Amino acid sequence: MCGIVGAAARRDIVPFLIEGLRRLEYRGYDSCGLALVDEHNLDLVRTVSRVNDLASRAKERRGVTGIAHTRWATHGAPATENAHPIVSGGDIAVVHNGIIENHDELRAELQGKGYRFESQTDTEVIAHLVHSLYEGDLHDAVRRAAARLKGAYAIALVSKRNPGTVVGARAGSPLVVGLGQSENFLASDALALGGTTDRVAYLEEGDVVCIDERGWKVTNLDGRAVTREVRTVKTSGVAAELGPYRHFMQKEIFEQPRAVSDTLEGVRAVTPALFGADAEAVLGETKSVLILACGTSYYAGLVARFWIEELAGVPCSVEIASEYRYRTSVPDAKALVVLISQSGETADTLSALKHAQSLGQENTLAICNVASSALMRMTRLHFLTHAGVEIGVASTKAFTTQLVGLFLLALTLAKLRRGLPSEEKLVKALRHLPSALGAVLALEPSIIAWAQRFAVKEHALFLGRGLHYPIALEGALKLKEISYIHAEAYPAGELKHGPLALVTAEMPVVTVAPNDALLEKLKSNMQEVRARGGELYVFADADTRIASSTGVHVVRLPEHYGLLSPILHVVPLQLLAYHTALARGTDVDKPRNLAKSVTVE
Repeated sequence: MCGIVGAAARRDIVPFLIEGLRRLEYRGYDSCGLALVDEHNLDLVRTVSRVNDLASRAKERRGVTGIAHTRWATHGAPATENAHPIVSGGDIAVVHNGIIENHDELRAELQGKGYRFESQTDTEVIAHLVHSLYEGDLHDAVRRAAARLKGAYAIALVSKRNPGTVVGARAGSPLVVGLGQSENFLASDALALGGTTDRVAYLEEGDVVCIDERGWKVTNLDGRAVTREVRTVKTSGVAAELGPYRHFMQKEIFEQPRAVSDTLEGVRAVTPALFGADAEAVLGETKSVLILACGTSYYAGLVARFWIEELAGVPCSVEIASEYRYRTSVPDAKALVVLISQSGETADTLSALKHAQSLGQENTLAICNVASSALMRMTRLHFLTHAGVEIGVASTKAFTTQLVGLFLLALTLAKLRRGLPSEEKLVKALRHLPSALGAVLALEPSIIAWAQRFAVKEHALFLGRGLHYPIALEGALKLKEISYIHAEAYPAGELKHGPLALVTAEMPVVTVAPNDALLEKLKSNMQEVRARGGELYVFADADTRIASSTGVHVVRLPEHYGLLSPILHVVPLQLLAYHTALARGTDVDKPRNLAKSVTVE
């Protein structure tokens, strides 16, 4: 969601700015632009099309200092006048991720000073505020302006009155510095720096940074100099190449056996050390678990609740991160607070973490796919999934690797609390997962046939029970995200309490049907659908004795996988969503209105 790139160098930086934006396209955007400055000019190029269009418009431009941006609209519709960079006074340009919560108050103040607003964005107040405070030093003006901004933001600015300089600031939204030889960079994601530099410094809350070709300096909002560690971060981005696949989502679905294998690399036994040096002490005293996450990661947490309570006997609650901080909760100092996020930069999840810590809950664990993310830096314990770069907005391999990490957590809590006599068997089952996933992926041809039928529908119902109800939720989310078919998921036992009223022959009903203790109950729910003329599409284990018949279509998974079954059953739901979207001709990797990394509330 929104992407920032900036550079100050001795060479032409336009190719770098364009390539940096291309590397950030996966985050989602609806406009983009760049600004170049020297002592004479501020050259602005913006478009409501894709980065390729921006590259075409900027192909004759040259410059050694500039900023660029991909914008996901919040304040103001996608339109050229709302695209970033936003300019004030013809000499200061700003790009901005996040939301300025006091923009109305600042707008009124600045209008009173004679500033004319030409966009509907909250970003424009930043440009005018910096312009109003400028007294010859852009860094000082940005620092003073940032002290007045409320909300979450990362910003980068240039001015033709300070040629050769880019100034950035952050509060609640990520911003990194990239260090090169006679050139330095800013970006909202280290991935944007791939192929240019792997030396990166992560800015912290309240930092204001100034870069030029000679170096960089950071101060806090009071103007006091601070130091930030320089790290070597792999940013090559090779994994972001599409290869032989039509879409990144398709590629990432088929990468799941490898992603799970990489996540399990080195796991030979269940041990607290999987979660960090302090894990044995923290997990040993854990009396309950609170899981906080959003979207797909929230559904992973719902699956984990079953595992943690069944295997470890530890009470577990799961909350949507964006809701948790806005209600009065009862904190438990002995609770383990688990935060789940693919990017580790999800604004709602980071805010939930800060809220939990403010309540005295210091035993925190991040399950995340990005080692250098804010979430991993802010938590006491960590589990790094090794899904690799996930470009498709609809998460697939990140979800399955999150489930692997959460299952290992459940096993670890069980081992510490009550022992784990079946440890060897369970670890063996985990390590067999890549092969089992490969066998499920081989079901793709049957699922493609189903997708052709789904493509002409506008509504779908997903059913699951127990451990697999969250998988039904995830299947419905995937279908609605990328095909734009309205889809809902319910615990199958809830059908007769309302949702059954929706069932007609035009409402396909997808059922997750593993051979578990609830199978017979689920079969009864399926009969309720058939009795109302509903059409069933059933993902069943091989030994469930559910046969295809009129109105009942069955795809059989190769084997039943017990407690790990959700990791297998979600894959055909991903394939169904992908091929349905393909048949409907939607933009699979960049669905409308959505972004990959949700860095605003």
